[in-house]
Amino acid sequence: VMLVWQASDLKLGLLTAGGFLLALGGSALVAWLVLRALQWLRPNGLLQRIAGAGGIAAWRFAQASLRRRPAASTLQIVALALGLMALLLLTVVREDLLSAWRQATPPDAPNHFMINIQPEQREPISATLQQAGIRDAVLYPMIRGRLVQVDGRNVGPESYAEERAQRLVEREFNLSTMAALPPQNSIVEGSWFDGSRRAEASVEQGLAKTLGLRLGDSLRFDVAGVPVGATVTSIRKLDWSSMRVNFFVILSPSAAQALPGTWITAFHLPASNRQLVNTLMRDYPNLTIVDVGSMVAQVQQVIGQVVGAVEFLFLFTLAAGVMVLAAAMLVSQQERMHEAGLLRALGATRMQLSQAQWLECVLVGACAGMLAATGASLVGWVLARQVFEFDWVFSPSLWLAGMAIGIACALAGGWAGLRNVLSRPPILTLREG
Repeated sequence: VMLVWQASDLKLGLLTAGGFLLALGGSALVAWLVLRALQWLRPNGLLQRIAGAGGIAAWRFAQASLRRRPAASTLQIVALALGLMALLLLTVVREDLLSAWRQATPPDAPNHFMINIQPEQREPISATLQQAGIRDAVLYPMIRGRLVQVDGRNVGPESYAEERAQRLVEREFNLSTMAALPPQNSIVEGSWFDGSRRAEASVEQGLAKTLGLRLGDSLRFDVAGVPVGATVTSIRKLDWSSMRVNFFVILSPSAAQALPGTWITAFHLPASNRQLVNTLMRDYPNLTIVDVGSMVAQVQQVIGQVVGAVEFLFLFTLAAGVMVLAAAMLVSQQERMHEAGLLRALGATRMQLSQAQWLECVLVGACAGMLAATGASLVGWVLARQVFEFDWVFSPSLWLAGMAIGIACALAGGWAGLRNVLSRPPILTLREG
């Protein structure tokens, strides 16, 4: 209920709550299966010689204790796993996502965009950039136009149910025109302009999907009061990670003749040549130069600060998992004291029972850590491939970190819940029994 309330969006809140419930159910199922599989784990060979008879007995006592209380053991594992998964997702996986993002962006990717270049300024600005050693600055025409018709139907925000589609048709598009297919663009449907005099349009595939555009659709744009029509002859896929100039819609030269517009370019400016921006702004006051590199660095800094605050809050979630583990052991404390008294009366040593308690905590923590690391890795993979669209590499260190933290937390909770179990003399337990 709090998730739905704080999200201020019923769909988003229900999706988030559903994700937590799915993680809860999946973790509980895996934890239960692990507990069932414990009966098949037997130390043998080298492990028997290392552990000795006392160590083997402690292992069996720990296995039996976990299997005897499947509900409590599952609750301990799940509570610890969910809190730890949130922390791993915010720390290790976040760093992996940022690293993958940086690797997906070329090192020489443009970090400055220059817009509002007037037609008469195109050649002198291009020459200035060339003299400064910037060879990758390609100037493209940019035309501002609003989509007003699709196949003869007037379109507006009311024509679409999706919010993004409404925003797109409500504002002007940045159109362009060129004869050759630009770099970092590939045709996925149809074919590029054939050089004829007919008016053609190439549409980015994401925009085509959002607005329901298909090959053969007739589009009409309003460009500063001038109607411009074109037929969709190709659908393009763009490499957005290239940081190059990209356009949702490109018109053939025959469709954009004599249309009013400006020029735009993007280039990589080394830190040692930042004076060039001041020179361009002084000589051409109408230019707008956007320092994307500084903006990205500032956004990363803000994200780091926000995530740091959220990590601090999720420490309380992890602490709650430790408290659940300790509480579950406290609830069974009387039963555990009775069992320990009987086992000691039957010949078990205090050392064996103490080892069994710590082994029980280690098994719970290791299982919770594995579940947390697996869940965090799956979420990271989905975010990388489905949301950010770049490659994701699974890191074995995530599982090692998850198991280490899980074991440490389980030992802390076990100490709080079991420290008094072996302090009572066995004779008192037998008398009460």
